[in-house]
Amino acid sequence: MKRTIGIVGARGHTGAELIRLVAAHPGFELAFVSSRELAGQPVRDHVAGYDGALRYENLSHEDVAANGADAVVLALPNGKSAELVDGIDVAKPDTVVVDLSADHRFDDGWYYGLPELTRGAYAGERRISNPGCYATAMQLAVAPLKDVLAAPPACFGVSGYSGAGTTPTDRNDPEKLRDNLMPYALTDHVHEREVTRRLGVPVEFMPHVAPHFRGITMTVNLWLAQASTREAIKARYASFYAGEPLVRVVDEAPWVSAIAGRHHAEIGGFALAPGGKRVVVVATLDNLLKGAATQAMQNLNLAFGFDELTAIPEPSPGWKPGPGDS
Repeated sequence: MKRTIGIVGARGHTGAELIRLVAAHPGFELAFVSSRELAGQPVRDHVAGYDGALRYENLSHEDVAANGADAVVLALPNGKSAELVDGIDVAKPDTVVVDLSADHRFDDGWYYGLPELTRGAYAGERRISNPGCYATAMQLAVAPLKDVLAAPPACFGVSGYSGAGTTPTDRNDPEKLRDNLMPYALTDHVHEREVTRRLGVPVEFMPHVAPHFRGITMTVNLWLAQASTREAIKARYASFYAGEPLVRVVDEAPWVSAIAGRHHAEIGGFALAPGGKRVVVVATLDNLLKGAATQAMQNLNLAFGFDELTAIPEPSPGWKPGPGDS
């Protein structure tokens, strides 16, 4: 019998990606997709690649809780999940809830699901907090060196404007972004606090939005306590992520245009300054996939005992290792 999955906030970009992934899963089926704005409309009219009969529904918090789905994925803005989770806690507490917002990333009662770094700590929790897209890129870029750092990593992040969601703002207005790079929230960003908490080392994060639609580039400046070599640093990353099919260690600095629409992250560059103590690493990922929907699918698979990559296309289309890639 298939497990049933409901999605709340399905109108957004991440919701559409989740619909495609769940629909392709041999062990899951969509129970409902909730969207107030699209209520009554066929999902297939809005999500390319989905040809099922499901329609969007405008479900109340009580409706979602009473639906009885085996799992509910919350793809809502920050600050909107509490009442839904409270209702599920009462109506069907064994429901797996995967929250894509920041609402539970600082809650020790929820499992924090960045599988490549935290799957060993999963102990059957039914409440799973999906990491932020920027935070995923930062943690993957910093984690292999976090124990040998001499100073807080400085992380310069650039996201496509899909990361700003579908509600109109300056940060997702293509006209305002044209020929532009828009900085915002340059100190104390929620992802800065998230990564500092999860890695146990302070990080400095400077986010920007660019005119492209999807994909994150994270350029990270790292000071080492002891001098090293480029070869040793790259080998450290390759060893750290050995056996992780959704993290690719590459030789050159990866390009965001090559990651859009793909389910893995790439880490490369490994530029070493004279003296051997300053290294710059570049990570890229698709903010809607490995930064959101793909990671949610990894967490759903983990929660229900499926292979972690079930329904996740792998290897990513078109990817071939080049010279020096692992």
